[in-house]
Amino acid sequence: MAAILEFGPFRIDPEAGILFHGAEPIPLGQRAVLLLALLVRRAGSPVSKDALIDAAWPAQAIEDSNLTVQIAAVRRTLADISGEADWIETLPRRGYRYVGPAVTTSNPDCGSIAFEAQTLTLPDRPSIAVLPFANLSGDTEQDYFADGMVDDIITGLARINWLFVIARNSTFTYKGRAVDVKKVGRELGVRYVLEGSVRKIGTTVRITGQLIDASTGTHVWADRYDRRFADIFALQDEVTMSVVGAIAPSLRRAEINRVKRKRPDSLDAYDLVLRAQPDVDSGMPEHVTRALVLLERSIALEPDYALAHGNAAMCHHCLFLRAGLQEINRAASIRHARSAIAHGQDDALALTLAGFSIGMDGHDRYAAFTALEAAVVISPSSALTYILGSVMLGWGGDADRAIEWSEQGMRLSPFDSWAFAAFDAQALGHFHRGRYEEACRAAYRSVQANPRHSITYVQLAAALAKLGRLQEARAAAARVIELHPTFRYSRQFSGVNCAPALASSLGDALCAAGLPE
Repeated sequence: MAAILEFGPFRIDPEAGILFHGAEPIPLGQRAVLLLALLVRRAGSPVSKDALIDAAWPAQAIEDSNLTVQIAAVRRTLADISGEADWIETLPRRGYRYVGPAVTTSNPDCGSIAFEAQTLTLPDRPSIAVLPFANLSGDTEQDYFADGMVDDIITGLARINWLFVIARNSTFTYKGRAVDVKKVGRELGVRYVLEGSVRKIGTTVRITGQLIDASTGTHVWADRYDRRFADIFALQDEVTMSVVGAIAPSLRRAEINRVKRKRPDSLDAYDLVLRAQPDVDSGMPEHVTRALVLLERSIALEPDYALAHGNAAMCHHCLFLRAGLQEINRAASIRHARSAIAHGQDDALALTLAGFSIGMDGHDRYAAFTALEAAVVISPSSALTYILGSVMLGWGGDADRAIEWSEQGMRLSPFDSWAFAAFDAQALGHFHRGRYEEACRAAYRSVQANPRHSITYVQLAAALAKLGRLQEARAAAARVIELHPTFRYSRQFSGVNCAPALASSLGDALCAAGLPE
């Protein structure tokens, strides 16, 4: 990860493209942040106009006036917040130079989202986190297989009603890091931690696992499994049931049987979904377009594969909202969602993805929450179900439930890659209740969690406008247009079926912030 640049009361995360004042992100456009980062890196030294233009507008021919406007925005932001004017010096006919406080760098090792250290209270039922398994195959191309192995164990454990299971999006923040199991237990709020390794050579796979009581560091259970690769699904069920049995030896056989679920008949189809998953989760149009190629191949091999349909529905949902509101994408989202529901009655993730697409793109929230509630019955620890449900509740104007569901999702997965969506739902809920300071805080957290998602800046612009902070609101609005040039808030509200009262209030605020209707 790129080093964090710290100077005076500010810090820049160059990788995320965000300027922070203390812990709060500052709504400064990405080009302005790139310019400031270059100046700060070369503190005290002249930086030419050409070098600055190359940093912010690579391979583009632009007028010098564009650079002047961006530098002015940087100066204004730093001066307004700090009360000090001397940050960037103009060097006539040469360029600019950073002349502010001394610059230091730090190298965080926990990913681009900064969360406050915390010790969570243990739930009143057994709780577990499954860490990423080490891939000992000597082949990085097999990482996806090891990750898929862990995904299936998490999914199997999450089907047990009495077990509190942390979602994979939080546990995978520990991937590739040496961990202190006791610390993991405190950070995720769980009693048990499962860790292990996968070694796949040819047609043989060896899986080792050990279950540790994080409160004491003692081993509860350990085992090793050597199987032919063709038996991988039975092996996953066997590992999952062994973990469950170690936590509660008196568990009734019927509860163990609930871990088992229907598997796709084709291993190739399963592989394709595993490979597509990271691009689906990105929520970025260019990535989901790539994922759709793999998902369509998976569905061609196995037309009734519910999870492949659910992921395809999410891809088309992303393209619908973020790539022009094209009817072809909306229709495809709904079509795949219906197939996921029809074939995925025992698959909580497929039902969750399908329910979200039906609700957001088909505007049928009754059908959506029927699917989500079925998903929670199957998998009570499904964080994504609560997070995506909270987004629908937020746009639907059910403010209190939106906040409640988002908080539950974040408790189940404190470091989730979908955190931005939970914070968006909180921002919508607080905004609808007239709590604009709380809405602003939630929107800032959403921006910090995913600075590439335009809707996070929409929530921020609206909250800031309601607080009378119009200059900041307009800066956030400019970032919306930078990320989504064709954005029109009336089309956004229509696309997500926004509750009329919320749409009216949001629309007034966004108009004041300068966003086009």
